[in-house]
Amino acid sequence: MSTTSRNGHDYIDSLRDGRAVYIDGECIADHVDHPAFRNAVRTVAGLYDFQQANPETMTFRSPGNGRDVSFAWEIPTTPELLKKRADGHVAIARQTGGWLGRSPDHVPSALVGMMAGIEVLEAYDTQRAAALVGYYEWARDNDVAMTYTIVNPQGDRSKDVGAQGSKYHSLCVVDEDAQGITVRGAKMLGTSATLAQECFVGVQNPLKPEDTDYALSFAVPMGAKGVRTLSRRSYEAAASSGFDYPLATRFDENDALVFFDDVKVPWERVFIYKRPDLVNALFHRTAAEALMNLQSQARLSVKLQFLLGVARRVTETTGVINFPPIQDTLGKLAAQAMAVEGAFRSLASDPVRRGIAWVPKAARVYSATSIGQELYPLFVNEIRGLVGGGVIMLPSSVADFSNPEMVAMIEATQRSGATTPVGRVKLMKLAWDALGSEFGSRHTQYEMFYSGPPFVQHMRCFGNYDWNASTAMVDGILDSVASPATTD
Repeated sequence: MSTTSRNGHDYIDSLRDGRAVYIDGECIADHVDHPAFRNAVRTVAGLYDFQQANPETMTFRSPGNGRDVSFAWEIPTTPELLKKRADGHVAIARQTGGWLGRSPDHVPSALVGMMAGIEVLEAYDTQRAAALVGYYEWARDNDVAMTYTIVNPQGDRSKDVGAQGSKYHSLCVVDEDAQGITVRGAKMLGTSATLAQECFVGVQNPLKPEDTDYALSFAVPMGAKGVRTLSRRSYEAAASSGFDYPLATRFDENDALVFFDDVKVPWERVFIYKRPDLVNALFHRTAAEALMNLQSQARLSVKLQFLLGVARRVTETTGVINFPPIQDTLGKLAAQAMAVEGAFRSLASDPVRRGIAWVPKAARVYSATSIGQELYPLFVNEIRGLVGGGVIMLPSSVADFSNPEMVAMIEATQRSGATTPVGRVKLMKLAWDALGSEFGSRHTQYEMFYSGPPFVQHMRCFGNYDWNASTAMVDGILDSVASPATTD
């Protein structure tokens, strides 16, 4: 048997599964070659080619079938393996400048974290736990490309999940039999649903004890009967050219609502069934959240470094790089980017043992995610201040360069001591795509709410911080100070 890991060609073929993808008023027959998705599909294919070309750092030998699969499927049984994992996430992120959030190393990290805390599920239901272990091993051995949908559609947030006007507004069980369960309803945010073979379904929303029909976790193929993907607007399809939108044309991983129209899920793919107390525990009481965020913080660190590169090149191009106020701003941004990288590195360098695995400490995870969510929009806004009107007064499109009269005006106005007029326009187009286009604005919103509402992360920081260590120092000083004598 060949031990070669899958490549980009294998990955592209795996997506030709006859799935139902809805966009721009129609259900398209072949999303792999559709203008809304084709470039992003090829970007992910490139990540699998990169994995195959770098087996020592990007793969490991699966114990199930002896094949080389992504490092993201490996349980970090030693601190060294956790560090290898962190380095692998950085290497993947650097292939896209950090712009692909749901790259193929993300969802496997969640499943690996669940394996590290499988006792949480075993304590309640050994059959469902065995199903999850079996699914993980199958997905690992086949190096499956995955997404997840773990949030209910927003709807009326003042009402409970079952009070939205339709019982099946959110994903809900319809019935069960000896073969499995039937489900109906919707889940979000299916980021990279069009780039994945399989969808892991869970619930991150708070549920009440009576919400049993909504308390489900399972996995389905994206091409399964009754699974429908309702895509948001494609920034890739809307982008006029790679010159004008160098990021949107290749890194638009897409987001989608995933509808389940009486989808039959066999029991061997059902991991939680009618247990409101377990759906959140599957992420928060195992190591799933910790390892998911190891990947997300690697990506965020790389993305900030990319944005710093944009800021540096723009200030060089506009001739302000040596102005003290500009260096002050760039220095502040560099300090923030290094702080985020340091927070990410601490996740791997200061781990804790969880079962057979070494995983990041919860307090460090919540600290890193909290800082990242609040920092990103401020970081972007600072760079917008540096670029000013340079990203607005640009030629309308690359087609302008085919008109000699327009070229003359462009060359007369797009001046720079560091590059040509074409080079300046090219850079400013990139800056706008990163900062202000639909693609760039989506990323700002995405990072602001990546781990949920910021107050939730703050509360988790509060609950996981070592308050005793801090207050003990305060109490020690207070105890060493003699109190004044008092009289009754």
